[in-house]
Amino acid sequence: MDFEKLARELQSSGKAEKLRAAAESPECRKLSGLLDEKSLQRAALSGDQEALRGMLARLLETEEGRALAQRVREAMK
Repeated sequence: MDFEKLARELQSSGKAEKLRAAAESPECRKLSGLLDEKSLQRAALSGDQEALRGMLARLLETEEGRALAQRVREAMK
């Protein structure tokens, strides 16, 4: 995936700012405390998709996770 191209498209469409606001939301701040940063980094760097899916599933089981997912969906419209 061309992340630079994606970043340019998000920026030019105005979606980058909406996503940034979602990332700085109270829901996101609370969720960050539920993640083990070292495990997340290890899974991301190694490409362990199963571990990443598990972490995402646990976050989406929470009220804050569902609220954040909704904010991201709205930002991407």
